[in-house]
Amino acid sequence: MSLPEKQDSDSAHSPSSEEKKIGVEPSDFETLGHGELGPDPDAGLSEEERANIDRRLLWKLDLRLIPWLCLLYLISFLDRTNIGNARLIGLEDSLNITGGQYNAALSLFFVSYALSEPLTNILLKRLRPSVFIPAIMIAWGIVMTTMGLVHNFSGLMAARFFLGLAEAGLFPGINYYLSCWYRRDEFGIRAAIFFSAAAVSGSFGGLLAAAIGNMDGIGGKRGWSWIFILEGLATVLIGIASFWMVFDFPDEATFLSDVDRQRVLRRLKADQQSSAEHEEFQMSYFWASVRDWKTWLYAVIYMGCDGPLYAFSLFLPTIINGLGYKSTEAQLLSVPPYAVAAILTVTIGYIADRTRQRGLCNMGVSVLGIIGFAMLLSAESPGVQYAGTFLGALGIYPCISNTITWVSNNTEGVYKRGVTLGIVIGWGNLNGVVSSNIYQKRDAKTGYQTGHGVVFSYLVLFLCGGSALQYVLLRRENARRRAGELDHLTVGKTEKEIEAMGDVRPNFIYTL
Repeated sequence: MSLPEKQDSDSAHSPSSEEKKIGVEPSDFETLGHGELGPDPDAGLSEEERANIDRRLLWKLDLRLIPWLCLLYLISFLDRTNIGNARLIGLEDSLNITGGQYNAALSLFFVSYALSEPLTNILLKRLRPSVFIPAIMIAWGIVMTTMGLVHNFSGLMAARFFLGLAEAGLFPGINYYLSCWYRRDEFGIRAAIFFSAAAVSGSFGGLLAAAIGNMDGIGGKRGWSWIFILEGLATVLIGIASFWMVFDFPDEATFLSDVDRQRVLRRLKADQQSSAEHEEFQMSYFWASVRDWKTWLYAVIYMGCDGPLYAFSLFLPTIINGLGYKSTEAQLLSVPPYAVAAILTVTIGYIADRTRQRGLCNMGVSVLGIIGFAMLLSAESPGVQYAGTFLGALGIYPCISNTITWVSNNTEGVYKRGVTLGIVIGWGNLNGVVSSNIYQKRDAKTGYQTGHGVVFSYLVLFLCGGSALQYVLLRRENARRRAGELDHLTVGKTEKEIEAMGDVRPNFIYTL
């Protein structure tokens, strides 16, 4: 398939008025290779002028990258969790499946999804974002559409397996992609805005399901079938549009002028990020991630929020239905908890960027979730339990984007970061297998005590406890580096070799 080049007026080779003012010609940069730094385009400008240029550049990046990527993740999360809404309007009865078979279908999605994730960021880097992301979207949109055409348990299982396989590259891929554009103290708020699309999809999904459910009987299809068919077709259309709306990495992005491209690379270089370099993949980057203790502790922390996330998003309509509300009421009542979670997610992203205290933010927010699920476990009043779902959402959603940003901040090297994000997110999503099986129909009479108890344990042990341990260990490691205890690692090395050490080099200070 031959794709048109994405052009922008900013990428034309005639110098802009700003470039003329500072005496820069595009030809100064035309002979540079990908990722190479040319002459400073802002040399000789005052700090105030530099700051103004930097703000305008950041605003341009935000407008071009964030809104469309948020839409993509909203669609992705909607497509993987809409089965929870479909369940309330007759999915199980139509397909003649039991509650156990329904949970098995949920679990199979996470198996293919999680096992594929560690490799997807390597494919993203090698195939280019502007090709890889639209391609996987079209693939899972087709699968989602066919899910509305299944007639039995086998068909549902096959659709869920391939849906997980196709969707696996989006979430780790976009987080990795954004971390290659922004400085470490800028990435958190953008990751939070991006992930808040998941909370918005929860709100939107409930409203959409309530509306589409009224199509029951049209074309001989049940309402749950139309949920999958219409949302799948929308995904295919958005995937096609993404060939023009998703851009490549900073060293190849066509919406930037040559001068602005140099500015992006320089600000990443100043932040000690290898995203400013054009690395070629080597297996040593993979093994560097696997051997890093931080990778595995972050995986534990991420499972502490991702397991509860999927339990919450897949079963919230069921939980609310179990409080005595009818299916349509349950769909609508699932909207407010997601809305408040989206607001707190962005707020925590902003706070963590400003304070650089991501571990403390994780610990503080997780307490809200712990209280919420304690209320679900102990309270008998439907009103108190519904309030518990609000606190549960507040304690889970902000920690997803904050943890991913924490991982990105503390993993240096383009491919090492990509592999680490794949491992962390993949392990977290594998816990969706657990999440899919802890809310059983037979537990409805006891208020889903087993499910609430498992989520409560994940929040206490893995999210809060793991974040506390990581915080202590990173703080100790920073103290060693500041004291010069690791300086011997750089003896006899050139500046290039020291830089290639990534986050192992002694002058790299971890974000707490």
